[in-house]
Amino acid sequence: MFDRFRAPWTDQRAERVLGALASIVLLIIVAMVVFVAIKAWPTLRHNHIVGWLGFGPEVDNQLADQVNGTPGPGGDLFTVNAGTLIYATVLTTVIAVIVGLAFALFSAIFIVEFAPDRLRRIVVPVVRLLAAVPSVIYGLIGILVMAPFFNDHVISEGRKRSVSYVVQLSGTSLAVATIILTVMITPIMIAIITDALYSVPKGWKEGAVALGVNRWRAMWTVSIRAARPAIIAAAVLATARALGEGIMLSMVSGSRGFSPNPLDGLTFLFEPLRPLAATIVDNVESLNSPALRSSVYAFALLLLFSSFMLSLAGYIAKQPMKKYGIRV
Repeated sequence: MFDRFRAPWTDQRAERVLGALASIVLLIIVAMVVFVAIKAWPTLRHNHIVGWLGFGPEVDNQLADQVNGTPGPGGDLFTVNAGTLIYATVLTTVIAVIVGLAFALFSAIFIVEFAPDRLRRIVVPVVRLLAAVPSVIYGLIGILVMAPFFNDHVISEGRKRSVSYVVQLSGTSLAVATIILTVMITPIMIAIITDALYSVPKGWKEGAVALGVNRWRAMWTVSIRAARPAIIAAAVLATARALGEGIMLSMVSGSRGFSPNPLDGLTFLFEPLRPLAATIVDNVESLNSPALRSSVYAFALLLLFSSFMLSLAGYIAKQPMKKYGIRV
């Protein structure tokens, strides 16, 4: 009987088994999305999509009212406006991805083209190790090292007093959150872009060098141009990681439903905020409230939708690679 299981699989049998496993995974994902959508429906129904995505009274007070069972305007216990949290999520994610992508691009070029072999053998494993460091470690460094440093040496007393009637500046802020988030997602992009540059056929770059182009220009005009879809895919994957980061941002962002105002000048960078994922983490202990539970599920549904759109964008971005024979 056991000989039948040890026998080599036919192509048809392998196709059926792997297809069944893939279908099970797909069904689990669909079931999870449907479950979250059902749980989020009360909040979305009471607020409507436009109202829920918009700005309104301070969102922290709205969430506290849901925990305490205090109805909002119109006697609605499910009243909540997530615009402030969405703004914080977009702000931290966009800044971190733009800055991180610049660092990742030039780091990958250095690793592939200019780094000595001995240095390359050290840097590549270190980059991959940094990509695997748990986010709570970054959060611990941020809350114990960076936030106190910003509070004591970067944010002046005059700057604190200038906005004290609106918000308290304590070091945990947009600046600290984006710096730590950039450090978290940059190694992911470096690893992907480096692999893509290695996948570019050497003959393409060597042909450019043979025509008299220097190494830097050959790398920039040939290899980087060929790897553009991989660069986009790296940015998309890093963005997905940044969107879903909750623990670290809960620790270093200031954890307050506040919208930093660019009109405040440089003070804007030192104002607290709280993205969607961090809001979910901060309200875990209050999920016994039905209204708050529905709101948290609505936040999760928006993050799931964002992840789906980013995955779709990453798939589309990788398609042009096929004509170059490159795989990401």
